[in-house]
Amino acid sequence: MTGINEHYLKLKAGYLFPEIGRRVKAYSEAHPSEKIIRLGIGDVTLPLAPSIVNAMVDAAKEMGSPAGFHGYGPEQGYGFLIQKIIEHDYTKRGVKIDEDEVFVSDGSKCDCGNIQEIFSLDSKIAVVDPVYPVYVDTNVMAGRTGEVDANGRYENIVYMPATEANNFEPDFPKEKADIIYLCYPNNPTGMVASKSRLAEWVSFAKKSGSIILFDSAYESFIQDPEIPKSIYEIPGAKEVAMEFRSFSKTAGFTGTRCAYLVIPKELKGKTSKGEEVSFNSLWARRHTTKFNGVSYITQKGAEAVFSHQGQKEIGEQIAYYMQNAKLIREGLGKAGYTIFGGTNAPYIWLKTAKGMKSWEFFDHLLTNAQVVGTPGSGFGPAGEGYFRLSAFGKREDVISALERIQKL
Repeated sequence: MTGINEHYLKLKAGYLFPEIGRRVKAYSEAHPSEKIIRLGIGDVTLPLAPSIVNAMVDAAKEMGSPAGFHGYGPEQGYGFLIQKIIEHDYTKRGVKIDEDEVFVSDGSKCDCGNIQEIFSLDSKIAVVDPVYPVYVDTNVMAGRTGEVDANGRYENIVYMPATEANNFEPDFPKEKADIIYLCYPNNPTGMVASKSRLAEWVSFAKKSGSIILFDSAYESFIQDPEIPKSIYEIPGAKEVAMEFRSFSKTAGFTGTRCAYLVIPKELKGKTSKGEEVSFNSLWARRHTTKFNGVSYITQKGAEAVFSHQGQKEIGEQIAYYMQNAKLIREGLGKAGYTIFGGTNAPYIWLKTAKGMKSWEFFDHLLTNAQVVGTPGSGFGPAGEGYFRLSAFGKREDVISALERIQKL
């Protein structure tokens, strides 16, 4: 009988969001007349902006003509999109990025999960706790960790707790970490990192010889002009960091799938013999071997995001979601909850009521208010006693959910 990858058996019972789905499905089947409001998983609810739709329709028509048909495209992405990405997201911020340092993909989740393949298996990772589960689980699958302990932490991972006690600003790793995962604006806490704090992280990475994997999927929700939207706004960051970006929440591409990863050529690692190698070249090899590229139609839609009209339209959508976040913050505050985040990010992080455990509070809201959120413990041990709500719902659902919660 063929053997299996036994590292998969180390994974906890189930990935967070499928477990949420299982519980909601069971409740819904038992109470078919109840309307459930979902403010848990971070999926958008507004439709694609007209500029994006028109661009994709035009691209589809183009593909239907002999002269305009496109077969396999460049795995790294079409130049027309990469040039817009560089111009809008980097050049305007005084950052120089070359076209061959940008890799277009079908999602930041995929990139965050796959990037670990270009690092040695004995690399030690450090994660903020609570953490986006993909960072941890994919390294468990690869074999970089030991078993999970009773507290939900894996051996050979450095955990950096982010709690109310340290204002959700984790300390630097206390032991050597080769790879440091950072996410700002943060999922799940909704907190952001100041320019001075990011500069400290860059300085730390340089001194420790670490690589920062910077997930900035929610940068478009930053409202404060003093908060950096890219780690490359910090001098020297290109030597120690790669950056993950996504169109999913920015432009509603959760079902359309398009993202990109920036790996500067000066970002280097070492072989076992001490030879320096560019991570850019390693990822280029991996990307072109295992990925066939995002569709032409999708990339034309993504290009439209950067048009003047596209920016106006997605700006209105972001404002809609951030108004939802404001309503949730204010509504929960009136209900007596202690709340965090939601001012520069689409997520609100709250303390559970009456000291309930996170999953206990999940069941409490589902059963008594028919509202679905995300248990904080699902993001790591430091998330126990907290709960995440998403601002991506429809306005009427957000208002209704708050009314239900306030009645509890």
